[in-house]
Amino acid sequence: MKKGINIIQIKGATGFIIAAGIVCCLFAGFVVFPGWTAMHLWNFISNYVQLMPKIGIMQGVLLWGILAASYYTFRKDKHFVYMKAPMMEGLSEEELKKVFADIKEQAKDDPILQSMIKAREAELKIKNLSQSGITEPKEIKIINSEEKLSEDNESQNILNTNHK
Repeated sequence: MKKGINIIQIKGATGFIIAAGIVCCLFAGFVVFPGWTAMHLWNFISNYVQLMPKIGIMQGVLLWGILAASYYTFRKDKHFVYMKAPMMEGLSEEELKKVFADIKEQAKDDPILQSMIKAREAELKIKNLSQSGITEPKEIKIINSEEKLSEDNESQNILNTNHK
């Protein structure tokens, strides 16, 4: 797992120009093009109906906005954005053990993943102890990462002083 990965990097004028281009393309694709299509459809129909005026691109964009707002207002499914994830069946214990075994094999050098693995193992120990009827686990010790880092720094200082 690489540390310090930036998903979106906007650096300097080039990054700003690229971001502005992306925004313009999205605006053109989701607003202007449907508005242009609505304008041409309206003007095509107005050729056959004498009482309808011709419209421009701005009126086409407004027409598109009215159609989109009407669709979202009057559809049967009233939810536009779902804030809750759908309930799905979780992984079984065997699948979780397999996933964590794969993670353990892949991430032997990453201290963050190692702490996650140790936390999962402690969770499984607590679960097994609670299933067996023991209420307080006495063997489980949680190591603070700052204490571990200070111990590593002390051992590194001892090694450095021994080599001098």
